[in-house]
Order: sequence, then C-alpha cells, then structure tokens
Amino acid sequence: MKDKYIDGDHGAFNVKKNDKGYWWGAYRDPDRLSDPTAGACNEMPFWVDTGDEPPADIENTITPELLAQLAYEEIRIPEGTATLQPADDNQVVNLPTWVSLDEATFHPVSATASVEVLDISATTTARPVRVHIDPGTGDAVTYPESGECPLGDGGIGQERPAGAEGPPPCGVEYLRSSEATGPYPFQATVTWEVSWTGTNNPDPAELPAGTFGTPQDVTVKEIQSVVR
Repeated sequence: MKDKYIDGDHGAFNVKKNDKGYWWGAYRDPDRLSDPTAGACNEMPFWVDTGDEPPADIENTITPELLAQLAYEEIRIPEGTATLQPADDNQVVNLPTWVSLDEATFHPVSATASVEVLDISATTTARPVRVHIDPGTGDAVTYPESGECPLGDGGIGQERPAGAEGPPPCGVEYLRSSEATGPYPFQATVTWEVSWTGTNNPDPAELPAGTFGTPQDVTVKEIQSVVR
C-alpha cells in the first residue's frame, strides 16, 4: 500500500505523507461468507481525505442509508402469540372469539448503526401497525370482514369485556367443528412498518415493511342443544 500509493507516482491515487484521511477497502461480512455475493466486491483500496465524501460511483460505500439497512437487519422483532378469548382449546361453533395482541409485547423496536471516525449514524425503527387474521379454514368469518385489525391505543384488538355481546372489533367466528379435520392452524400475522433517521436525514424515511406471525392450533367444538 505504501509503495503503491505514497512512494509511487499514481496520479490521482497518490497520497502525500502529511495527508489526513482514511483508507477504504472491501469488507466481507463474516456472517455471510457462504453467500456467493459476499466476495463480489473487487474494488481496490482507495484514499479519502478527512471531510470528503467517498466517490459516488463506487457501490456500497458507507453512508447513512447503508447504515440504516445494516441496522434493519439487526432489529429483533418481539415474539409472541395472539390472545384468544375463549382460549384456543375452548372454541365453540358460532361463538365469536376475541383476538388481541398486548402492547407490552408488540411495541416499536429500534437498532442503530454508526461509524465514529466518519461521524455518521442511522437508527432504524419498526412499528407494529396492524394484524391480519387467518382462521386456518374457510368455514369461518372474521371481524372485521377484511381480517385486518388496526393498531389501537392499547395494542391490537381487544380482550373480551365481561358480559360482552355481539361481534368483537378484532376476532373470528368458526362455523364448523374441527373434530373431523383436527385443530385449525389459526394465525395472526403482524405487519411492521419500518423507517429510519440518521446523519443529515432527520425526517423518517421508509424501508420495506415486514410481516411476522406464529401459527396456533385452535380446537373448535360443537355443542348440541335441545329446543322444546
């Protein structure tokens, strides 16, 4: 490096001994060595004076936008399942089931990536915004009809109040027993909207949203009654 860029004569690539700045070079993520694209970068190391921006024609140089993407990959979405009332092993045909997700579990999460020597950083935040209900069978109706429950003040959906009547704001009603088929694979899939802020970018900028959900087995029983 010294022979090529300092002692040699390479025009624009020549670095004077008193120059202040940083060498930039390709870096392979050790967690992705099996990815065939991990070694695709073949850029030779280059010099950038302190305070200057790296060349715009070189892909994937460190910028706040790139840091935001790195932070995106480090976000850990809270794991949890939906609360069903009645419980998922006490469902009854034609009885509305209330579905809710606790705000204490499904809350905004963030991750920050930074490079101190360049004085740049970016924070990426994921926020739960809605849940989609999939009953796991066509023999069911959802509330609302679209199956899309919005985020409210206390989380997503609502726990069933004592003495509640009528359909829930977020829920499902099974129309057929699961005794013949086995438990239904109910799933509440949460959509998380993702945005980032960072150096020279104080206003949130959108990143691709993500969806996460965990299937839950739901056993639906049929109660026989005699009408006289």
